[in-house]
Amino acid sequence: MMNALPVIAKRLDDANRSATATHQLSDDQHVDAATGYAIQAMGIELRQQRGERIVGVKMGLTSRAKMEQVGVDEVTWGRLTDAMRREEGGTLVRTDFIHPRAEPEIAFVLNRRLTGEVSMAEAALAIEAVTPAIEIIDSRYENFKFSLGDVVADNSSSAAFFIGSYARPDVDITNLGMVLSIDGMPREVGSSAAILGHPLRALVAAARMTARAGHVLEPGDIVLAGAATAAVPLTPGMQVEVEVQDIGRVRFDVS
Repeated sequence: MMNALPVIAKRLDDANRSATATHQLSDDQHVDAATGYAIQAMGIELRQQRGERIVGVKMGLTSRAKMEQVGVDEVTWGRLTDAMRREEGGTLVRTDFIHPRAEPEIAFVLNRRLTGEVSMAEAALAIEAVTPAIEIIDSRYENFKFSLGDVVADNSSSAAFFIGSYARPDVDITNLGMVLSIDGMPREVGSSAAILGHPLRALVAAARMTARAGHVLEPGDIVLAGAATAAVPLTPGMQVEVEVQDIGRVRFDVS
């Protein structure tokens, strides 16, 4: 099967670049999480060969709402590249994606290297700033359906992200209200506590899980902690905004 992994990685990369859905890997063969991460790394290498640069990681399925929405029960992670970052207040082109959805998140910007087994206190010391964030997820699979191995191989469905202005690293993020609004009307309302009980746990998990793959979180890296609510499908004309209590807002338009 190892010989087939580069082929799968290229199929997913092609689906991403062409915004055309492909069939689930499990339609061909069972792919476990470990194999999925191997495929993910190959896919990111293809992006790096085109000049993209890794700028951080995203944690996925960190809330019960997200696990239930996609039918998976394990936290995942994926890599973020500079090409995935979008300008806050800017425009997202709907046709660049297959079936994009927006989810409200908190992001960390790191001030030091963080890797392996760390405590929440050690993770907190590595934070330069906390920001409101929106992740655009866009499964490359038909009908947004996948197994755990499928989604991991697909870079944990990550497609793009927005981050807002920086807040203090010592702001209390234990239980902050988070609202995802569409056209000025609240669509999803949640709490930062929905992110693994405390968003810092997502950063701890990021250090541990990425280290297993030989990946190190570096100073300046962005870590998306995961969604606090279910994701909202995007259609042209929408104005999307996320407000995180005590931290700020981040927004974009869909064209």
